Amino acid sequence: MTRGETNIFSLYHHCEAQLESDFRFPLDPHPRSFFKGELASRAKGNKLFPMLKIILIFVGLALLAVVAGMGCQSTRNGYDSAPYKVARQSGNFEVREYPALTLAETPMPANASNGSFRRLFNFISGQNAARQKIAMTTPVFFTGSSTNTVMSFVMPSPMAADQVPVPADPAVKIRVVEPGRFAVLRFKGGRNSKNEAAALARLRLWMTENALVAQAEPVFGYFDPPWTLPVFRRNEVMIRLAP
Repeated sequence: MTRGETNIFSLYHHCEAQLESDFRFPLDPHPRSFFKGELASRAKGNKLFPMLKIILIFVGLALLAVVAGMGCQSTRNGYDSAPYKVARQSGNFEVREYPALTLAETPMPANASNGSFRRLFNFISGQNAARQKIAMTTPVFFTGSSTNTVMSFVMPSPMAADQVPVPADPAVKIRVVEPGRFAVLRFKGGRNSKNEAAALARLRLWMTENALVAQAEPVFGYFDPPWTLPVFRRNEVMIRLAP
């Protein structure tokens, strides 16, 4: 018997003693049979074996969900977000007051988000007149229709509009959004037209029920990277309100 086999069988006997003590589940006294599949065949009539498998599966899934959720939260916590104050809240609906925001934006042709994101990322990575690196923030904003979309990064709040360097890429523009009140709905799921339409319909219904009048077209904000599981994503749709 090799040294590796000795270690494996020692571990087997330790687990055997623990299971027999805690669960009264007798294992094969000959550990080699464990690796030949005899234990599996003998355990078919024992209800405890499949129950343990089910418990282990659920525990594994629960741990995966916790780790994924913590990962999403830590990712968001690593970036500054566009500042605002909540004036009113009802579940996932809010009325927020935003200060003026400075955006770096670029057009995004249909089904071509990667190129647009890369242009904006290159800009904050130093492809600008000052060769200045700018901190990434959340959310990434999307405005316009599905065939005429604009993607935007929010400049960090300490940076005044006149401090933002000129982009090296002419497809990247700097724009200042005036301060104002916005109706906002937070929702989960992937970024697609179906989810956006459903969220927008819910927000407009809530606005109607609360006598809130829209002044502009909706803006969608996405806080998480695309590999985040949809159930853990933080997405928002917001509409500027009339004074």
